[in-house]
Amino acid sequence: MTIVPIATTHSCFTEKFGIPRQPLLADASRAAIELLTPYNDPETIAGLEQHSHLWLTFQFHQVAGQWSPKVRPPRLGGNKKLGVFATRSPFRPNNIGLSVVRLIEVRSSPRVELIVAGADLLDGTPILDIKPYIPYADSVPSAHSQLAEQAPAPVPVIIPPAVTAKAREYQDDWGTDLPALIQQVLAQDPKPAYQQPDPQRIYGMELCGYNLQWRYDNGTIEVTGLDVLRADSLRKEAEQ
Repeated sequence: MTIVPIATTHSCFTEKFGIPRQPLLADASRAAIELLTPYNDPETIAGLEQHSHLWLTFQFHQVAGQWSPKVRPPRLGGNKKLGVFATRSPFRPNNIGLSVVRLIEVRSSPRVELIVAGADLLDGTPILDIKPYIPYADSVPSAHSQLAEQAPAPVPVIIPPAVTAKAREYQDDWGTDLPALIQQVLAQDPKPAYQQPDPQRIYGMELCGYNLQWRYDNGTIEVTGLDVLRADSLRKEAEQ
């Protein structure tokens, strides 16, 4: 069996830490799915604009280590093991993932690409297939999951006005609302579920070319800083 990527992902998430654990949890996230040769023909996506959401089949391309029959799901605090096929762990025999995203725009020039929202994809993620989401077939109202029946309750996030003002200066070709993205990403509590928050520790992640920093205080996340990491990259991106 030979599978080759049909597209690559340009994402606001440039490191694995902090990426939402499920798609659509951070709708403010933006990504461009750029089709590769020979699939970058506008005819391959003709009619796709008639759909609001898409299924993306992708490869967990930066997974290190071998798969195991049992894994520790973050939803269970990292302290209980379940069978790998009973979880969405990236450590799988074939390292294949599946995400549903919201389609914002179909572009055919200068590149054939799809602008999507709510993607939980690392920058550079290889896309193996794209399919339209069909509500009557793909939505199952009676479905249930004893492991994850509802989304985790969001953590309150405090963003100082100075940080919000700096985040509003950010612009990219996808229309990312960085203040909203910071709020949504941190509300999911990026740290490992088994780890107790240390109020003396400053946590950080890379987001949209910035070093986002925060701390925990009595069940609340307080943003402490937002510093540019790659000014040259941001300038080039804005000029494109």
